Amino acid sequence: MKVTTKKAALGGLAMFGAAALLAGCASAPEESNESGGETLDYLPCMVSDEGGFDDKSFNQLGFEGLTKAADELGVDYTEVESAAETDYASNLQGLVDQGCNTIVTVGFLLAPAALESATANPDLEYISIDDTVDTDFDGTTDAENIKPIIFDTAQAAYLAGYLAAGMSETGVVGTYGGLNIPTVSIFMDGFAQGVEHYNEENGTAVKVLGWDRAKEDGSFTGGFAPDDKAKQVAQGLIDQNVDVLLPVGGPIYQPGAAAIRDSGREIALIGVDADVYETDPSVGDLLLTSIRKGIDVGVYDAIIEAGNGEFDPTPFVGTLENEGVGLAPFHDWESKVPAELADKVAELQEAIIAGDITVESYLAG
Repeated sequence: MKVTTKKAALGGLAMFGAAALLAGCASAPEESNESGGETLDYLPCMVSDEGGFDDKSFNQLGFEGLTKAADELGVDYTEVESAAETDYASNLQGLVDQGCNTIVTVGFLLAPAALESATANPDLEYISIDDTVDTDFDGTTDAENIKPIIFDTAQAAYLAGYLAAGMSETGVVGTYGGLNIPTVSIFMDGFAQGVEHYNEENGTAVKVLGWDRAKEDGSFTGGFAPDDKAKQVAQGLIDQNVDVLLPVGGPIYQPGAAAIRDSGREIALIGVDADVYETDPSVGDLLLTSIRKGIDVGVYDAIIEAGNGEFDPTPFVGTLENEGVGLAPFHDWESKVPAELADKVAELQEAIIAGDITVESYLAG
């Protein structure tokens, strides 16, 4: 576990070089800002899931949104990094004890602990990334002081699936995830739907390995660590002649990239959450595209509102229409993607936005 309180500054993750402090021992917010003006009496905070803030994916995006907002507001922020799921409750309590006004929880798995903390501290504000915190499934968030930031990534994954099917030369594409939870499987299922649509339109039979829509199950690593298990799962798909690979779960794409390089074959990698070409240039040459979530923008907007006394618990749902989700550019693969296929993907995006195509997901409605 790592807790740090800092004054926000430009430079994003370069700030991780500062010394880490144990929970409850972080330095207090400064009384005045660097320009000598009065400091806003507001402390935004964030707790990661076990992927950590340097996952080059959704934890990192959330952190970048936090630091950008804190910089604009001219305030300190506090972050705490979770090493395991067992850290969640204690990390949240540590942030409460340090006087945080708004606490951002990053990831679906943090939702139960976030609800418990929010219920116990109704005067504090919580922002839940990737979960609606609706444990009784009545369609509403279970605490009035929690704002969900969620993403219907099935829509963008549908486009990626169609693209992958069009790019595949072996007729086999694959996907694997960290855990079989809704925020992971939504990518995999949307991807499979896109491949199905490609087959229907083109009379082809491109196979999807790693996800079974009927069984709602597939290939999973058991967590979000970039470990040997993740590489084994990726290798198992590559051994079945996959030539497009979609890993879903923070840094678990890294062992997948290693398995691709070891294969000596041209296999396209699809990133998730961030534009991985930008966050991890070391795999840039492998990336066909990335399925993006606007986590950084969602967190930034919510913290700015809260810091200005305008916290709004209304859920934000990212879609293709509001640009909360989307596909990243093809970057190094631009010249390899046929213009006709790229145009078709753009047409499908407009059809989804218009409601002419419905992509199934637990957030669709």
